[in-house]
Amino acid sequence: MRSNREIRAHKVRLINEEGEQVGIVSFQEALTKAEEAGLDLVEIVPTATPPICKIINFGKFRYDQTKREKESKKAQHQIKVKEVKLKPNIDEHDLQTKLRQAREFLDKGNKVKITLSFRGREMAHPEIGENLMNRVCEELAEAAIAESEPKRMGRILIVVLAPKPKKK
Repeated sequence: MRSNREIRAHKVRLINEEGEQVGIVSFQEALTKAEEAGLDLVEIVPTATPPICKIINFGKFRYDQTKREKESKKAQHQIKVKEVKLKPNIDEHDLQTKLRQAREFLDKGNKVKITLSFRGREMAHPEIGENLMNRVCEELAEAAIAESEPKRMGRILIVVLAPKPKKK
C-alpha cells in the first residue's frame, strides 16, 4: 500500500462519478476534480500502474458494500451439528420420534451427532447400545452417511451423520 505522499507524486487513472474514464491525470488534478464535484477520491486498484482512482461518495460506497456482504451471507447455508441423545433402554415410540427429529435435521442440511449414554448397570451390556446405534444408522441410511464408525468414549457411544448430497 502506498502512502499519500507517494501517490501525490505520480499520475493516476481517473474514473469520474458517472463511471466514465477521464484518463491519466496527476493526483493533484484528480483531487481537484473530486473537490469540485463535492465527492471523495478513492483509490480503487492500488496495484495497477498507474493506480486507478474513482470519484465517488465514499459513505454511500461503504454502505452499498456492507449491504452486498450481508446479502451474500444470507444466501450461504452454514452447516450446524445438531445432537440427538439416546439411552440403551429407549422405548420403540420414543426411538421413532428421535429418528424423525434426526431426519428433519438432515433434510435441512445439518449434520447430526447421535449420542447414546450408558448409566449404572447399563455398562454391563454395551452390546445393547451398539446394536441400537447400528439400527439407528441403518434407519437413517437413506438420508445420511456415517462419517465414521460409532466410537465409545467412556460411558458414551457417539456417531456423526452427514446428510447425503441431494440429487438434481
